[in-house]
Amino acid sequence: MTDGARVTIRLDKWLWQARFFKSRSIAAGIVTAGKVRVGGTPVSKAARAVGAGDVLTFVQADQTRVIRILDCGTRRGPAPEAQALYEDLTPVTEPAPQTPGSDRKGRPTKKDRRDMMTQRGMDDPFTLE
Repeated sequence: MTDGARVTIRLDKWLWQARFFKSRSIAAGIVTAGKVRVGGTPVSKAARAVGAGDVLTFVQADQTRVIRILDCGTRRGPAPEAQALYEDLTPVTEPAPQTPGSDRKGRPTKKDRRDMMTQRGMDDPFTLE
């Protein structure tokens, strides 16, 4: 490559090397489905060339990721090596509770129901007052 040429790599290959997706075919499927944006423009070709400075936006595991590419990389190495390929620009958000409106898990137990009745002022739940 010449001095003025920008170093680029296929988008699906970079997503796989940076360890965002487990396999290159999964990464290619996400790109082909049009779920990845490069610089705000939707991309539908896995062979789209990307390089340092490009900003990618995509959904991964119910989270929208915003990533700036720092380097193209040469191989799919260990996680610390993969994390050096990008800068994460994803805004930090509060995690939503699993069951909105309730901190409890599942149905209340018999003891929980008795405690609720006591809090409501009903000492004996079997009397109709």
